[in-house]
Amino acid sequence: MTAVSKAHTVWKGPLMEGSGTVSLESSGAGTHDLTWDARSTGASGATTPEELLGAAHSACFSMALANALTAAGTPPEDLSTGADVSFDPAKGITGIRLYVVGRVEGLSEDDFRIEAERAKKNCPVSQALKGVPVELSASLR
Repeated sequence: MTAVSKAHTVWKGPLMEGSGTVSLESSGAGTHDLTWDARSTGASGATTPEELLGAAHSACFSMALANALTAAGTPPEDLSTGADVSFDPAKGITGIRLYVVGRVEGLSEDDFRIEAERAKKNCPVSQALKGVPVELSASLR
């Protein structure tokens, strides 16, 4: 069975002066403001597509790493993962830096790094970022 997660964005006005909201519909986790200023300069007060992408990537990576560690017989006590997504207005997304600190009893630092690299490669968001088919439906009112 395939799960479908839903989000919805409403944007008003031109890019530079306009603003919008993005709603996390599946979870009901809220509606968040969007602005070009926040996206292009890092100004606070609104989220960005890159922040949302970082949240998705850090969550997916953490789940993949927890699964890999458990399968290896060393389930984690906890994992704390961050994702820094860099955006250049002229170039787009230029990089993602994942960083994780874990507490895993009975596992060496080297083995933890090996499992983390495997999770980075195999988590579904990492896979999606390599390129997945994107379907588009577009219409005017």
